[in-house]
Amino acid sequence: MASGKHIARHIFQQTLASIDIPRVMEWKLALRGMELWLPDCRIDLSTVSHVQVVAIGKAAHAMVSGLLNIFPANLPCAGIVAAPTPPATALQNFEYFVAGHPIPNIDSWRAAEAILRLLQTADERTLVFFLLSGGGSALVELPLHSELDLSDVQRLNHALVTCGAPIEAINTIRRHISAIKGGRLAVAAQRATKITVAVTDVPAGKETALASGPSLPDPTTVAHAENILTQYSLREKLPLRLVEWLRAGKMPETPKRDHPAFLNSYFCLLLGMDDLFHAAHQAVEAQGYVACCDNSTDEWPVEKAASYLLEQLDGWQRENPGHRVALIADGEVSSPVTGNGIGGRNAAFVLACVEKIAGRKITVLSAGTDGIDGNSPAAGAVTDGETLARAKAQNLDPAAAFAQSDASTFFDKLGDAVVTGPTGNNLRDLRILLAEP
Repeated sequence: MASGKHIARHIFQQTLASIDIPRVMEWKLALRGMELWLPDCRIDLSTVSHVQVVAIGKAAHAMVSGLLNIFPANLPCAGIVAAPTPPATALQNFEYFVAGHPIPNIDSWRAAEAILRLLQTADERTLVFFLLSGGGSALVELPLHSELDLSDVQRLNHALVTCGAPIEAINTIRRHISAIKGGRLAVAAQRATKITVAVTDVPAGKETALASGPSLPDPTTVAHAENILTQYSLREKLPLRLVEWLRAGKMPETPKRDHPAFLNSYFCLLLGMDDLFHAAHQAVEAQGYVACCDNSTDEWPVEKAASYLLEQLDGWQRENPGHRVALIADGEVSSPVTGNGIGGRNAAFVLACVEKIAGRKITVLSAGTDGIDGNSPAAGAVTDGETLARAKAQNLDPAAAFAQSDASTFFDKLGDAVVTGPTGNNLRDLRILLAEP
């Protein structure tokens, strides 16, 4: 019989294979004659002179491919693509930027400038597609404060991603200091018809956090941003020029729902949490487990989330005596950086489980559906009841690794890192907990 770790890895790979963006694009965006049908609207393409595509995120290449598969070839189309990897094949009339994540690079800056130049040419007969997926907040960035340079933006983003705040709080700050986030791209193309298509790695109902909501109205305010800066003691970590700008009260309010730019804007959720759960649930049950889903630990501290989900697994096992059981969870746990090691929140979650499941017939896998976990080359990690003994045999200390934010190194030495490479997708992190009777 295959080991629990082998099965967990297989379930994760099967889940990734089931979330095919071009195929889902064909289901959700249907072309019928010269009408484009979306779940909540229909667009008459006979009134469109040309199409502009702005693709931002880890799934940008797959989303562009899916969109162009369904679009009339005779409709002029141009676009900007900002992704962490180059395209397999560059498309004519598309400009590509290999941008930085989780910290913006020079292509993140150049992509933002190129997008604004493109959108400035949009008029009433332009149809603009914003194709958004996870990672977009770093992949495209340009500050509102004109005196900031790239090093300032990089310092800001490092402070945000390491402060321990939930993603919505982090993106509230980003939206209020960016020239392209918080609905400002929609304003840049105010006269055009705009469709935002999203592969979301943010909680349901918080779609404005995806890529920091460049094409959507911002529900947060300057007051929210100020409170977050105080709550997480961020001001002393920010570039001096930005701090002075904030102290001078120059942070403007973001565009709200009543702004004219949103009168001709539409939103289509292509893939989200339910799609991830459905695919994972099918993959788990195909392996003979009685499965349940739990998304209640989203944004919880990593150790609290680990304890809670293992308790839920125990309860599920008691409800199903004699059966192999599984618990599936998604979302992003909070794992502040406390050391200079290698790893991210997924490996940290698995590391937090190592001592708790020692000697038990339990397997835990946590990995990012984008194939990336923090600053490591892995997507996450997997552990079972034998991991602690194996670690001790190699003089590896899980507590020390956790304190040093070095979870990926710990699991790499044990052969238990989960490495996929960039997947071209990005929903949410996936956690798979398996228990044998």
